[in-house]
Amino acid sequence: MTETTDTTGTTAAEETEADTDTLSQLEQEGEIAADYLEGLLDIADLDGDIDMDVEADRAAVSIINDGSTRDLQKLVGRDGEVLEALQELTRLAVHRETGDRSRLMLDIAGFRARKREELAELGAKAAQDAKGSGEPVKLRPMTPFERKVVHDAVKAAGLRSESEGEEPQRCVVVLP
Repeated sequence: MTETTDTTGTTAAEETEADTDTLSQLEQEGEIAADYLEGLLDIADLDGDIDMDVEADRAAVSIINDGSTRDLQKLVGRDGEVLEALQELTRLAVHRETGDRSRLMLDIAGFRARKREELAELGAKAAQDAKGSGEPVKLRPMTPFERKVVHDAVKAAGLRSESEGEEPQRCVVVLP
């Protein structure tokens, strides 16, 4: 049996094993996060179901509620501020258990999913404006999550973008 190696000297079997290990690690992160968030929901006396997935090489955990999302909105906060804080706390809980830094993404009541759609539209429109005017288009300051979504939308439209400025005033500039 002959094994092929890529330019890094890694065999196909080693790559498959590494992919399986990464997936297992991300699933473990999701389970730790789900346990942590279930405890939080119990303490806060809030109803919600936990959904776990792996998206774009990171664990993704969502808190959803079939009924009213009004209670879960408390966990989102104004413009996602509470959600961002809970995501960081959840990442710390995962780090405490695994010893590894987590890039886990948390969504509550579909807030991030809706935000992602809005930002993708904003990025596509900014790309269209930059193409039409031939001038760079500078967007409002955004969080790292928001900037990533906009950069991806601009790239999908066939243009380049870059971030400029310092946090919390860091923003995306779409280049023609």
